[in-house]
Amino acid sequence: MTNSPDSEESYLEHNLEKWDSVIASKHSFLDIDFKELWRYRDLLMLFVKRDVVTVYKQTILGPLWYLIQPLFTSVIFTIIFNNVAGISTGTTPPFLFNLAGIMVWNYFTSCLNDTSDTFKKNASIFGKVYFPRLIVPLSVVISNLVKFSIQFLIFIVFYIFYAIKGMEVQLNSSVLLFPFLVALMGILGLGLGMIISSMVTKYRDLSFLVGFSVQLLMYVSAVMYPMTLLKQKLPNFGWLIEYNPLAYVIETARYMLLHEGAISIQGIFYTVGVTIVIFFIGLLVFHRTEKSFIDTV
Repeated sequence: MTNSPDSEESYLEHNLEKWDSVIASKHSFLDIDFKELWRYRDLLMLFVKRDVVTVYKQTILGPLWYLIQPLFTSVIFTIIFNNVAGISTGTTPPFLFNLAGIMVWNYFTSCLNDTSDTFKKNASIFGKVYFPRLIVPLSVVISNLVKFSIQFLIFIVFYIFYAIKGMEVQLNSSVLLFPFLVALMGILGLGLGMIISSMVTKYRDLSFLVGFSVQLLMYVSAVMYPMTLLKQKLPNFGWLIEYNPLAYVIETARYMLLHEGAISIQGIFYTVGVTIVIFFIGLLVFHRTEKSFIDTV
């Protein structure tokens, strides 16, 4: 005897009521469980510890590499751009001027570069153990914040050194907003990194393009010169820096720390808007990619 369709439907409905949970696909565009991220906070801290400790674990100088890179880069920039090219940094010593820009720039590039290979580097872990995949890029941002803090302490040491030598100290209340700029750079790097990491699962060439593009981006981000300089010397290419949100962050950071340059309120609002848009796009793309990346990575 065959059952009618109505009897089959009633049978299914009756039996579904007995189950505690039903596994079904989720079709919502953004169904990220932020409570689950909080439950895995211990794992997040373990990833942060791994990133900080193991990077230079088998090197001779160890954590000193956190300091060597920005110091040597600042020295080279001072020699080439200030001594040879004659770029003026106002009343601020050129070395300190460059160190402030490089310090902030390094935090952004570290967040971007380290998150852009999230799926590629962690494919073996993602394929065996379940945990919120967003934990990995978040740990990168936090661990790089530890590195940034070390470099910031070195900046303070040199700031005090130049102040003792006679540099005019011009601290103002805007320096209290400096952590906001650092967070802005971290979120922007995280958003771009998540977008790139999602694309790298299909297009491996992007991982090589990122390093090259970041180097070029540094030269139009006002890292080693004031924003006004490019507009004066190359007015036809001024748009390269006017539409670059990173340039506004670095210029504002130098004003807060060294009272050199200016703060563009319009530029900061523009940067905040771009950062929010890029972050949410990255979040959506990353979340969609984590469900199927294992088939393409």
